[in-house]
Amino acid sequence: MKARSRIRRAIDAPILFLRHANRLSHRRFGLHEHNPEGIDPFAADWDTLAILDACRYDMFARRSQLPGRLERRRSKASATVEFLRANVDGRDLRDTVYVTANPQLYWNRESIDARFHDVINIWRDDGWNDEHGTVLPETVTERALRATERYPHKRIVVHYMQPHYPFIGSQTEFDKDHLETAEWTGENVWNQLLQGTLEVDREEIWRIYEENLTRALPHVETLVTELEGKTVVTADHGNMVGERASPIPIREWGHPRGIYTPELVDVPWLVHENGPRREVRADDPTDRDRGATDDVVVDRLRGLGYAE
Repeated sequence: MKARSRIRRAIDAPILFLRHANRLSHRRFGLHEHNPEGIDPFAADWDTLAILDACRYDMFARRSQLPGRLERRRSKASATVEFLRANVDGRDLRDTVYVTANPQLYWNRESIDARFHDVINIWRDDGWNDEHGTVLPETVTERALRATERYPHKRIVVHYMQPHYPFIGSQTEFDKDHLETAEWTGENVWNQLLQGTLEVDREEIWRIYEENLTRALPHVETLVTELEGKTVVTADHGNMVGERASPIPIREWGHPRGIYTPELVDVPWLVHENGPRREVRADDPTDRDRGATDDVVVDRLRGLGYAE
């Protein structure tokens, strides 16, 4: 069904064929399932890994004043599902707890074998903000600090939604259609820009995208400075804001999977050390997490602008 839906969309919008041609080129016509030049973040040395969703290195380097040492790293992926498949599928992560505002791991649980000790899905119930159609960064930080107290001998992964769409601080109207009705089935802002159905200055899009990061950074700083041990702040992937893709130089928007331009795979890697390290041990996975109905998950994904 997903393949048929993509074909219909491509017929309606021929530029999607060009995007797919670029994807074939970047993946070497199926030889690679993810970016072979990307790092393995779960093999790195840290106690807490904070993931900013869709955060470009250049934007982070310009806006962040977080304490620590910043480097540029390259992600294995240009989309969250691709990041999860490349880094956690089939891996023994019983020493790790995943605290996430992103529903993608749960939605793809049948195809991604993630063996965490526990997964805390903040997006599912009261962690979701209906007004903005996302999980706010302060909520993520609060739940992450709580999880660290509950699991003092586990590595903690904290997956923020920002600066990923939707733009929570924006006063614009063109990006609010998904909040107007529960039956909304339209394209998100990035796909509208790609297909030419939305005309907005690139500078305006960049401004509100950057504001989404700025909105989140104080809460990431709270996490970084309050937690003891070694904390790394990174991103699962970046985002394109009207730059030319390759090899076909179409103007690209958002973070289409399987395309590995610098804007999409160059991510921050900020290391902050604060006091004694955590004594980590692996234990059997918990069985405490409740499920969610498909309707709830689809509603969350729609609010976050996922269309591919």
